[in-house]
Amino acid sequence: MNADPAPSGLAPARYTATAIRLHWLIALAIACTFAVGLYMQGLPLSPWKLKVYSWHKWTGVCIFLLVLARLAWRLGHRPPALPETMPLRLRQLAEATHWLLYLLMFAVPISGWLMSSAKGFPVVLFGVLPIPDLLAKNPPLGDQLVLLHQTLNFLLLGLVIGHVGAALKHHFIDRDDVLRRMLSSR
Repeated sequence: MNADPAPSGLAPARYTATAIRLHWLIALAIACTFAVGLYMQGLPLSPWKLKVYSWHKWTGVCIFLLVLARLAWRLGHRPPALPETMPLRLRQLAEATHWLLYLLMFAVPISGWLMSSAKGFPVVLFGVLPIPDLLAKNPPLGDQLVLLHQTLNFLLLGLVIGHVGAALKHHFIDRDDVLRRMLSSR
């Protein structure tokens, strides 16, 4: 079941089933990849660390592709309108936050890809499909890109926390349907 039907030109009452599935799949993948990224930082050099780094990169590529699909879907399917009871400034902030989330969901994996390229560690998806390097090997640049990748990740984390907090506020304090429309209709 996709979105509730809406009159032509009007926003639907719910997100489509595809949008909901992609939202939660990407959210889960980002949470897991962020946790793995924190975990792998402290690992000593070993075959295990190299394997975990590979998994982290694979997931980053998959997240990038899922976000690409989510954005393509979003551009073709209008999201539900925010409640009219929300002040205009808050609606504008919500819209800007959503687009910033998309930007960061692209920037984080691209910064990781750039970092891997500059450090001379290729990305080989699932151990079989080599992804071309974006940069020539340049370890000093790779070190700078580590900082960029980490900074972008923590910016994304902050926005996600704000996004979740806003959804919970809508559900428990405002008691509107903002959170429910991103949940399965089952």
